[in-house]
Amino acid sequence: MTARSRLISVLTLLACGAVGVISATQTWFTVVLDDGAAEPLLVPGDGALALLTPLSLTVLALGGALSIVGVVLRYVFGALTVVIAVLLGALTAGTAFATPISAVSASVTEATGITGTRAVSDLVASLTPTPWPFITLVAWVVLAAGGILILVTARRWRSADRRYRAEGDAPARAAGADGARPADAARDTAIDSWDDLSRGEDPTADR
Repeated sequence: MTARSRLISVLTLLACGAVGVISATQTWFTVVLDDGAAEPLLVPGDGALALLTPLSLTVLALGGALSIVGVVLRYVFGALTVVIAVLLGALTAGTAFATPISAVSASVTEATGITGTRAVSDLVASLTPTPWPFITLVAWVVLAAGGILILVTARRWRSADRRYRAEGDAPARAAGADGARPADAARDTAIDSWDDLSRGEDPTADR
């Protein structure tokens, strides 16, 4: 169960971070402008939510490092994961359900050159969200659950350094079991060389 909890936690962070990064490039809102434009304006996730890309990349980094850190950092990473999930969840929910003009104002200004909240609001004829804000919101809920799982199970995870030490000590233990210790081998070689010299033979001849 401990190994499974660790695997689930790592995969949750990686998957949710990936959803956030992908969502940042997808259309969150379709905006129809009251300026006679034939084509609607498509606002991507990073245009609607400025923190989406950097915090999603942070989640990916936390997921990548989670499997190799010690107990203290696991708790730190778990707490950071919960904080990021709550922050992104609140921002995404507000953007998805309230569809504020502020979420598309930067894109409208870039497309038209018109600035100011009032002017942009007057220019927007309709503002329609796509499924992507809601898909992303679900990802943040799952991410929060993953962060809580880390906090609950982190102490019982097996440390990576202990695993590597155990694997590194295995050959030494195997050699000990066979009775071939390095010190014994060196002593036997020295004795053999001394016997060769006593017999007037060159101990390095065979080597």
